[in-house]
Amino acid sequence: MAADLGELLVPYMPTVRVPRTGDRVFKSECAFSFDSPESEGGLYVCMNTFLGFGREHVERHYRKTGQSVYMHLKRHVKEKATGAAAGAIPRRRNGKVFLDLELNRDFNGEDYEYEDEAKLVIFPDHFEIPLPNIEELPALVTIACDAVLNSPSAYKKQEPDSWEEEIQVSKHARSLRQLDNEVRIPPRGWKCQKCEMRENLWLNLTDGAVLCGKWFFDGSGGNGHALDHFKETKYPLAVKMDTITPDGADVYSFEEEEAVLDPHISEHLSHFGIDMLTQTKTENGHHTDNNSRPRVSEWEVIQESGMKLKAVFGSGYTGIKNLGNSCYLGTVMQVLFSIPDFQRMYVGNLQKIYDYSPLDPSQDFATQMAKLGHGLLSGQFSKPPMKSELIEQVMKEEYKVLNWHQQKGVSPRMLKAMVSRGHPEFSSIRQQDAHEFLLHVINVVERNSAGSENPSDVFRFLVEERVQCCQTRQVRYNQRVDYCIQLPAPFEAATNREELLAYEAKRKDAEENMRAPPEPVRARIPFTACLQAFTEPDNVPDFWSSALQAKSAGVKTSRFASFPEYLILQIKKFTFGDDWVPKKLDLAIDVPDFLDLSRLRATGLQASEEELPDLLPPIVLAEDTRDNSMGSIDSPEIDEAAVMQLAEMGFPLEACRKAVYYTGNMGPEMAFNWIIAHMEEPDFAEPLTLPSIMDPGPSTSDSTVGATPLGNSPPEESIAILTSMGFPRAHSIQALKATNNNLERALDWIFTHPEEEESDALSDMADTEPNDNAFSNANSHSNSTLSPDRDVSGPRVKDGPGRYELFAFISHMGASTMSGHYVCHIKKEGRWVIYNDHKVCLSERPPKDLGYIYFYHRLSSS
Repeated sequence: MAADLGELLVPYMPTVRVPRTGDRVFKSECAFSFDSPESEGGLYVCMNTFLGFGREHVERHYRKTGQSVYMHLKRHVKEKATGAAAGAIPRRRNGKVFLDLELNRDFNGEDYEYEDEAKLVIFPDHFEIPLPNIEELPALVTIACDAVLNSPSAYKKQEPDSWEEEIQVSKHARSLRQLDNEVRIPPRGWKCQKCEMRENLWLNLTDGAVLCGKWFFDGSGGNGHALDHFKETKYPLAVKMDTITPDGADVYSFEEEEAVLDPHISEHLSHFGIDMLTQTKTENGHHTDNNSRPRVSEWEVIQESGMKLKAVFGSGYTGIKNLGNSCYLGTVMQVLFSIPDFQRMYVGNLQKIYDYSPLDPSQDFATQMAKLGHGLLSGQFSKPPMKSELIEQVMKEEYKVLNWHQQKGVSPRMLKAMVSRGHPEFSSIRQQDAHEFLLHVINVVERNSAGSENPSDVFRFLVEERVQCCQTRQVRYNQRVDYCIQLPAPFEAATNREELLAYEAKRKDAEENMRAPPEPVRARIPFTACLQAFTEPDNVPDFWSSALQAKSAGVKTSRFASFPEYLILQIKKFTFGDDWVPKKLDLAIDVPDFLDLSRLRATGLQASEEELPDLLPPIVLAEDTRDNSMGSIDSPEIDEAAVMQLAEMGFPLEACRKAVYYTGNMGPEMAFNWIIAHMEEPDFAEPLTLPSIMDPGPSTSDSTVGATPLGNSPPEESIAILTSMGFPRAHSIQALKATNNNLERALDWIFTHPEEEESDALSDMADTEPNDNAFSNANSHSNSTLSPDRDVSGPRVKDGPGRYELFAFISHMGASTMSGHYVCHIKKEGRWVIYNDHKVCLSERPPKDLGYIYFYHRLSSS
């Protein structure tokens, strides 16, 4: 028999491999489905690639790769016999448990015993060889089988390694030298000291320099000035600005070239005026302030605790198991796969996606999205209990817990590992912001939909920004792409403002007298006030007026140039306090079921408006500024009465003069707003100087500051994102080169630099700006997806009426986006359903006023 097995395996020996260090063995989950060794058909592990496949998908892998040898794994789970001794050793076949797996169930594992069965299967004849069979198999096959059986789960192998990398202490942390340069960092308003970017900012812990990080593949990041600063100064450690919490912060060592841990981060930050207050962990693992009480009421209301919620089963009612601080992923995916466009793209094209998947489907985004979508919508993992099971549980008086045990949900480990690969936050096992993850997923969908149907088109819309110079009253219109509206929450508009003021007085009194704080009061803010705050003009920081050729006061208003098919609204619930502690605003908003935004439709340039000149900022030479500084101060006309009124408030005299001048002598109130917006600038109190204007030569007008050299090609990922929005490839490359590969600035560049071949087609619309022409042309295709072949003048949008109905919302519980828990409510078949990890129930009282992210779908014009 041994000779027979050896001869049988000889033709396949070259394809059998022994797992090496770094190889991941997927023996707990199918790459195309959620089949596992516990499934009826078990799991087949390829002995060459170590990918796992369910019974329905192993033939596809065999046909595509020609790999013939698979290990079939099967786990048999049985309930222990009544009266079995507690803690008894489970009965095991072959003397041991083969599989290092987690039970795919939520009940107590001590009440069950299991047997593991393994065998080699040779395709296409399905010849089976039971394992272990050491004496009869060739040595190589025996070693390979033993290595596969004893290897850890692919995910158990990854997570500890990644966690260990995150907690390494920097060799510079204990002896870091900090300069005594009196630098103090404000709690907000940060920007790069070299390029004035306001995102991905890093604080150097030696000298307090705030500079931008490097550009990332997903379009985020900056111009690498933090790294340039290290190369010049050799100051090694920097902390990411928006990650500073009482729990710690993200620290990077330029010299060690990796993320590190700084045990003295609190002391190092306090050197620059940043106070990190300590927090403690409660038993449930969520962070709370030392001086605050647990927010039990919020948890109870959002999760509808204490109510007899009825579990629901079937298609569309499958939960997603929490992998450990992964509820942000589960809630976002539940909402996305309730949208028909995502269902059609990934579930409707399931067989096509699977048939054309790469050799490693675990690393393919479309495959893993199709896999999750099928798991959620097929109903295969959300089956109601059988009548016999109900009777048995009633007899055992365990009916109350039956519904939870029947709802197992699906475990999206492969998708999480794939979609978060390369991302410093989402690849960790920490809690994350659901809003940031939603935008990240949309970004990944964009990149993977180039040249094909793009389901994220339903979220894309155009925002028209109108910027006005306060002194000249001239305007400029720009349009940009967006996917989400962020609504501010104006506390001053709260309907219970008197109650809030009384609570604040009691809180301060209790703090001063060392007494227990009063019961917190939740602000109740009308939704109309949030919408009004969104539409009101905003001051533009560092506004440079091309009409004045100088800095001035500017205001910006935003309107919808197009309305998306699905509208995402995020309530800005999280902010930084003056003490640098991130906090969640305790508020409730009466979000409506029906929403009409038609009045917010953009109108474009009006006949009565005058456009700002299309001029670049002038080149200023420092010596010219010094020579002409006195003349510049004397030349402008300044309302001295307004200057003195501001000076009496305690502001520096020269700052008051600049404020009055840059706001066009429009009164002390407007000048006061300018002061508040600019008081953190280093030259705030310096004398007013009007720069001498140099006549830019031809080379100046043709170049862009910070532009990428023509010889350097932009990253292909960025090009794919722009082309997926409908822009021509050549135009996208040109825009990226002109903006140093910054995606956001590249979009603005495209809108303000339409292609020359389009000029004839756009010349008929003479009443609007060139970039307005592009969007009015796009908007004329109402309720249709614009493809690059049909319209190359703008991104694909699905414009239509601005009337919407609420169909889903995601809620957050806890004090910070970096902790707590997420659940979502989705309206299906006229009923609100709550999705709380793997538990799916009919909602009795959906907490629509406590949501964090709201999803609306457009109502038809009829």
